[in-house]
Amino acid sequence: MPTRNITNPFIEESLGHRFTDKVVLVTGAASGIGRATALRLAAEGAAVWCVDVNTEGVDSTAATIEAAGGTARSSTVDVTDPAACAAAVAAVVEAFGGLDVLCNIAGIGGSAHTLEETPGRFNAMFAVNAFGPFNLIQAALPHLLERGGNVLNLASTAGIIGQAYCAAYCASKHALVGLTKALAVEYGRQGVRFNAVCPGGVNTGLIGAFVPPEGASMSLISRSYLTRDMQEPESVAALIAHIASDEAYYMNGAVVAVDGGTTTG
Repeated sequence: MPTRNITNPFIEESLGHRFTDKVVLVTGAASGIGRATALRLAAEGAAVWCVDVNTEGVDSTAATIEAAGGTARSSTVDVTDPAACAAAVAAVVEAFGGLDVLCNIAGIGGSAHTLEETPGRFNAMFAVNAFGPFNLIQAALPHLLERGGNVLNLASTAGIIGQAYCAAYCASKHALVGLTKALAVEYGRQGVRFNAVCPGGVNTGLIGAFVPPEGASMSLISRSYLTRDMQEPESVAALIAHIASDEAYYMNGAVVAVDGGTTTG
């Protein structure tokens, strides 16, 4: 795989300041795309509240931002718990005075033969990948309406196309895409935008959850990937930063793939 020269955006002096005076809540901020997004938005001036179930990881992300001169807080939150999500949003508003952007990035994945999938794993996928974003959106909406904010939901190419041995994951990400579109229609005229980014092939720890099950057909798996290369989390974070910024004021209900062409046909 070719080496990508992608640096930590926090040390790049050429970045803009699209999020100056903006308050952002990022879930899944302990690692991967969530961490990269928190760093990117903080680098562009946002006050960032970092959320994850991984206390050590999310505290590290916030500390990195603070050490670089940014503004960040962190908290340990299970996004499947509506009360915990409401408390997190309340804490953000109390600390920073409001909320402008919600980035729902926390997610889980997994592969299995559908005949071997369990109700527990299937339900867990929906709880984190679809119900979690709903919990946070419901808590955040009154504040986003006040400030004309927006929501960025991290879906997946699995939210656009089918992928063998990933029935639960695909179903949950399709649900998240549907939620994004429905809310874009419901709240667009009230000034709150909802968009989804659908990455494919990202070099994060989550990729380990998609080891093909025993006996899987590689020809079926290869149908979901146009390229063997993987992108770095910063690639996705850069797109998120654009869509969540005021530059993208006319983007609402968009489902944007960043996948090396996988979903082209």
